[in-house]
Amino acid sequence: MSLTDRLQHAWNAFMNRDPTSRYNIGNGYGLRPDRVRFTRGNERSIATAVYNRIALDVAGMSIKHVRLDKNGRFTGVINSGLNECLNLSANLDQTGRAFIQDVVVSLLDEGSVAIVPVDTTLDPKNTQSYDILSMRTGKIVEWYPKHVKVRLYNDNTGNKEEIILPKSMVGIVENPFYSVMNESNSTLQRLIRKLNILDAIDEQSGSGKLDMIVQVPYATKTPTKKKQAEERRQDLETQLAGSKYGIAYIDATEHITQLNRPVENNLMKQIEYLTNLFFSQLGITQSILDGTADEKTMLNYNNRTVEPIISAIVDEMKRKFLSKTARSQNQSIKYFIDPFRLVPVSEIAEIADKFTRNEIASTNEMRQVIGWMPSKDPKADELRNKNLSRPSGEEEVPINKESEEESQNETWWLWF
Repeated sequence: MSLTDRLQHAWNAFMNRDPTSRYNIGNGYGLRPDRVRFTRGNERSIATAVYNRIALDVAGMSIKHVRLDKNGRFTGVINSGLNECLNLSANLDQTGRAFIQDVVVSLLDEGSVAIVPVDTTLDPKNTQSYDILSMRTGKIVEWYPKHVKVRLYNDNTGNKEEIILPKSMVGIVENPFYSVMNESNSTLQRLIRKLNILDAIDEQSGSGKLDMIVQVPYATKTPTKKKQAEERRQDLETQLAGSKYGIAYIDATEHITQLNRPVENNLMKQIEYLTNLFFSQLGITQSILDGTADEKTMLNYNNRTVEPIISAIVDEMKRKFLSKTARSQNQSIKYFIDPFRLVPVSEIAEIADKFTRNEIASTNEMRQVIGWMPSKDPKADELRNKNLSRPSGEEEVPINKESEEESQNETWWLWF
């Protein structure tokens, strides 16, 4: 581009600003107004750390709008608005990954979440054959037989608004661990209540109040004695306030009882017990939260915790956002896991070799597990031990060089 063209067409964010007074750009906020806010518990509690860890791991998986072959095998990604929402831009404020993270946090915190198509190519109330151009995470505030009232962020007004939508066009995902996390007397809610008690005790201890009772050596039933006792109390307060190290003296006949004793061991034991119980029920450990978990622990966590959540999200999307016609055309929604996040490449290769060598699975079946498209090489569909020579009389099928080149350029994923 020549210098003249650059001067004529170039744009600068500061030099080419339009006066904002010309436009109504809506209300301004110090924080992003559509961001998920926790509804229960204390943000200092362990619940927040668990929510964020699981949400990050679920969002780390890739969800795609795909096409399958007649055998239900993944053959390619469909270039659609839905796929762009899931992998590039879900809405004006969020990437596809950030959107899924919000979905999971809302799901865990509230027990259910609404995935709402905001912009579509056709009216979903009139037809199921529509493509989704943008979507938002909504909070379900009321349930009806065939509708739900959802609190949803409106891009046009910059506010959260409540709208009633048919259940048939809203992805409603419920927490698979609802009884563990969201029931009023669930393990997590009991743990949160105990942690709130502990926080209250800590705040009281740090307030500077002593909360003590002074037993004076006389009855305080008469006004004169009550006045005498009040003067004694004020004298002790004056001593403590004027002391550099908080020291005061009392009469030998007086006795002091301290009320704000240290936290009883019983409360700490209950918190420790409920934390361990919650971790075991959820399939998570402290090593997963602090990043020191080994391969077996991570594999167990992915199978017991992450997989049920991502499956619930994908199954509901498939049920609500793909019409019967689309499903009959072998369209589907699948999630993919990078296998190297679970096991080393040497173990993946060893597993694949054992399955094909023992004629348990063909090469193409193993490629599907890894997340690759089927090879065009006819031998890839054969169920035989390739370490053994072919029986006499059988012709060797030539290798398809195109499929060999394709496999070299593919990314490894596990798909489900």
